[in-house]
Amino acid sequence: MTEHYDVLVVGAGPAGLAAAQAAAGHGARVGLLDAQPRQGGQVWRHDALHGAPAAAHRAMTRLAAQPSVSWLAQHQVIGADPHSLLVETPRSAVELSFGSLVVATGARELLLPFPGWTLPGVTGAGGLQALAKQAWPVQGKRVLVAGSGPLLLAAAATLHRHGAQVLGIHEQASATAMCTFAWQLWRWPSRMLQALQLRATLRGIPYHFGSFVSRAHGDGGLSAVDIRTPRGSFRIECDLLAVGHGLVPNVELPGMLGCTLDRHGAHAATRVDDLLRTSVTNVYAAGESCGIGGLAAARIEGLIAGHMAAGADTAAVALLGQRRRARRFADVLARHFSLDPQLHALADAGTIVCRCEDVTLGALEHFVDSRAARLATRCGMGACQGRICGSALAELGRFPRGDGRPPIFPARLATLATSAIPAFLSHDSGDHHA
Repeated sequence: MTEHYDVLVVGAGPAGLAAAQAAAGHGARVGLLDAQPRQGGQVWRHDALHGAPAAAHRAMTRLAAQPSVSWLAQHQVIGADPHSLLVETPRSAVELSFGSLVVATGARELLLPFPGWTLPGVTGAGGLQALAKQAWPVQGKRVLVAGSGPLLLAAAATLHRHGAQVLGIHEQASATAMCTFAWQLWRWPSRMLQALQLRATLRGIPYHFGSFVSRAHGDGGLSAVDIRTPRGSFRIECDLLAVGHGLVPNVELPGMLGCTLDRHGAHAATRVDDLLRTSVTNVYAAGESCGIGGLAAARIEGLIAGHMAAGADTAAVALLGQRRRARRFADVLARHFSLDPQLHALADAGTIVCRCEDVTLGALEHFVDSRAARLATRCGMGACQGRICGSALAELGRFPRGDGRPPIFPARLATLATSAIPAFLSHDSGDHHA
């Protein structure tokens, strides 16, 4: 079964919603797909107790009023070429062809290994936030939030709202870096207001700088963590640890399409020009897949990409000033929340790096490239397809993360057996992962 759209948007987060709205406004037939059952992505994930944020509700309501937009829920991209996508649904596999494509696949958390990080009760900061929104029980639990970036405040606020006892927030960036960052927020009043609202929500909860988790303890589950600070180390008893060290762009789809990727430190982002055109004709990218930029940048870039995909260049050009302003804020964030090198040295030889296949850091010591390591240890061959360990090893400077190849995500055998799949699987852009 093949379905055609004038504009196909992959990802229903803030960037994808904006892109679909903009393209539909010019009369295009738009398909908006996402692997999740609801729109909103990770940032605007529906909260089982509190619903969606007001801005998300407005965006979804406006889009629902567009008759030319088809919402394709629980559609997971498996393979791609420059003209069509192979997509798995809960019941079948379908091929979606397009005139133009907007990639708005967002980002995932960067998780760095440390002794004890695989204990039950240790999660990503955004991961625990998502679980709480989905009604996973955190009420009354003693939770420590640690790592780096504004996501820590948002995660702590969600956990606090769901009844968790947030013991503290431990930001690895120094107090000096955070003070310098705070003094610049007047240039972005809406961000300053958001930060003040979050701090008011978290009133009374300690917020520490230059502080990070060095080890987790427990017998069968988390019971305590060691905290390292400029003044020494100490231990805190807790039930849950939410720890994340920023975000990594999801670039598997643009990489498979043949889009040029740029390296930003250890990680890659989709290369785009000012109007969000990738190196592949009629393929555009918006939001975090172009580099971590935050909610405001994602929404503006989604509008630009949607206008461009529908052939409305003038409307896109009119938004370039807003995009530059939003991206300047992203640059400030990246500078002031850069990771302390001590975080790269926490894992020892016995620390598991690949959680799916139980591969330790020591087991990778004598390998010079990811392919040799994968063949000998299966590192990166598990269910997450190396998204966790591959990004962590790249950040640690062990192996650069390789390009992906289809299938992008694990797929049913029935999907792989369809007549549509061979052409997609014949495209091989390099190593799998790690």
